[in-house]
Amino acid sequence: MGTSPRKRIWGWMFFDWAQQPYATLGLTFIFAPYFAAVATDMLIAQGSAVDDAKVEAQTLWSSAQTVAGLIIAFSAPFLGAWADASGRKRPWILVFTALAVACAASLWMLMPDGSNLMLALALFWLGFVCSEVAFNLNNAFLPELGTPEEVGRISGGATAFGYWGGVVALFLMLLFFAENESGKTLIALAPAFGLDPETREGTRFVGPFIALWFAVFLIPFILWTRENPALDRARPKFGAVLGGLWASIRRVSRQPSTRAFLLSSLFYRDALTALYAYGGIYARQVLDWETIQIGVFGIIAAVAAAVISWIGGIADHKLGPKPVIAFCIWAMIGVGAIIVGMSREQIFGIPLAEGSTLPDTLFYICGAAIGGAGGALYSASRSMMVRHTDPHNPGEAFGLFAFAGKATAFLAPALITAFGILTNSNQLAFLPVILLFLVGLFLLRYVHPDGARAA
Repeated sequence: MGTSPRKRIWGWMFFDWAQQPYATLGLTFIFAPYFAAVATDMLIAQGSAVDDAKVEAQTLWSSAQTVAGLIIAFSAPFLGAWADASGRKRPWILVFTALAVACAASLWMLMPDGSNLMLALALFWLGFVCSEVAFNLNNAFLPELGTPEEVGRISGGATAFGYWGGVVALFLMLLFFAENESGKTLIALAPAFGLDPETREGTRFVGPFIALWFAVFLIPFILWTRENPALDRARPKFGAVLGGLWASIRRVSRQPSTRAFLLSSLFYRDALTALYAYGGIYARQVLDWETIQIGVFGIIAAVAAAVISWIGGIADHKLGPKPVIAFCIWAMIGVGAIIVGMSREQIFGIPLAEGSTLPDTLFYICGAAIGGAGGALYSASRSMMVRHTDPHNPGEAFGLFAFAGKATAFLAPALITAFGILTNSNQLAFLPVILLFLVGLFLLRYVHPDGARAA
């Protein structure tokens, strides 16, 4: 008996649910701030000044992200083209997912004294690369799940579902595992399973937790998401795949709307990834938040992302993805301005009373905006890509989509690194992020609302 269309959609959506904690817990709210704190403490112990150590720790993270982004950018189009040529995406997805699970589990090794710091950094970003490659290949199933008008709602629903997974995972980590400086979780419990707060075992459990979550919730995808039997093809040759990919790139270069959309998304998605990657680090380094407080920030962001992604999917269905993308970019520009203009002592040059909680309140609002507008932005972008996709080669199209999202992945981290070094300021280091959003918004004006099908 074949799998029903409804189950196939749910199986595809469960990949978002399974993968989301790698970003929510790993990239943003638990592991990244923990890594920044460990790296900062280690640098201080080696003789660096406190402010210099904070900037150096952020630079270390951004440099690794740059390398990971470049690997994703240049591998995704080829892997997508290979999957299309062979008609087989599932085996690649499962292989890369298995590698991501193994890398996530290994994050347990990062000790509070900095032991295994560089190994943990390398393994985190290797796992992130594998997770993103699998996610991009999973996106290539989207055009098969509905009409171009329906995929906006399906994409928005999947994005919202994924963020709810992030919310649940983050709640569980904060309630039962991640400890604050006093060794207690959000509800004043010792970390579960007898984990030792002295060696931060509760927080370090984030790696095995991500691995278990990913493995368990991938099961519906494995059971219900199947390849289109009409696309079952012979094993391709390496040269033929490269030739087909090059032909596709040349074809896209002659399609004004597709070219403009990929260029636009190249800039605004790079900027969005920077906000995701540095939000938790900014909270730790600039506002001096502890892990629990960052986790609450993460819950607010993830809940907002789940709700607004769902609303964005409805808006996409009614208005199309382009207006949704433009609105979300403007929201991100506002967030960037607040990040640049705010510190613990002042907001846009206006001094604050000692102990003021206004920066905390504003950054919680920023968290809701980053999560909500960011989730809707990615969902609408995925929907817009469907409108520019050749239905016979969805993997190749979404490989180029991934390339556009990562081709300049070195740019935001590199600019953040450069501005951080030049200004010795964690806030001013975010100035290039605003510029990238503005460039993406300008290029969006040349994208046709109905995509390549209207050309």
